[in-house]
Amino acid sequence: MALEYELTLAPATSVEEIARRALPDPAERPTGTPPLLSAGLVERYGFGVTVLAGREGYVEAATETGRWEWEPAAYVSLTFRMDKFADPSWEVTNMLTIVRRVLDSGTEDAALVLNGNELLLTRFDGESAKHGWQDWWQTYAGANDLIPD
Repeated sequence: MALEYELTLAPATSVEEIARRALPDPAERPTGTPPLLSAGLVERYGFGVTVLAGREGYVEAATETGRWEWEPAAYVSLTFRMDKFADPSWEVTNMLTIVRRVLDSGTEDAALVLNGNELLLTRFDGESAKHGWQDWWQTYAGANDLIPD
């Protein structure tokens, strides 16, 4: 079993650019043939990473007030796949560090979704918002510091 966190960014930036922003160390950076890049960083960060570009996207997730939808015309997704039974605090801290690095280094609209179901974070028109999974944000030490309100 695994957990997946997906950060969707729009408008689309090249997968190579998102990979550089996410993981600036060339030894860690996802590789492959665009539109799909990947890196197995399980020992270093606790997860594998894929970067995928697409068109006519669709993101749907639960929020504290119901279902949320977004349909970016062109997008890049950054997916973190981690072992459900590993050390989630370490993995999530590493993942949020990368998410913050990507958000801080660009202006794209964004959505962070857990397991294709729970909306954790959005950024539209430069305004970020955490979504009502306060238990999730409080479960991981430092999560609120890494992604401040």
